[in-house]
Amino acid sequence: MEKTLVIDGREVKFKSTGATPLRYKTQFNEDFFADIMKMEQLSKIKGKKLTYEQIKSLDMEVFYNLCWVLAKTADKSIGEPLDWLDEFDEFPIMEILPKLNDLILSSLQTKKK
Repeated sequence: MEKTLVIDGREVKFKSTGATPLRYKTQFNEDFFADIMKMEQLSKIKGKKLTYEQIKSLDMEVFYNLCWVLAKTADKSIGEPLDWLDEFDEFPIMEILPKLNDLILSSLQTKKK
């Protein structure tokens, strides 16, 4: 599954394949699926005012790592995560993530026949 988003005025491709979880593990030494489950906290607080404890519990690095691995899967030529993120003056993560939700979930779901 592939998607293109406009971020900071440029088109950025994102892609999810069977190799995405392994690429994530190789790059960040963390389990892709466990990190996705960390994002579940965000769905519980959507539209509500965040408390200090809720903000503290969110690991924003996971969100950036997920974006990077989906971009790297789509375009092998992109640089390391920090170098890639430095290419953007703005990277509105809270606007980007909902648009990538289907790509992230495609790694978790099975196809029903």
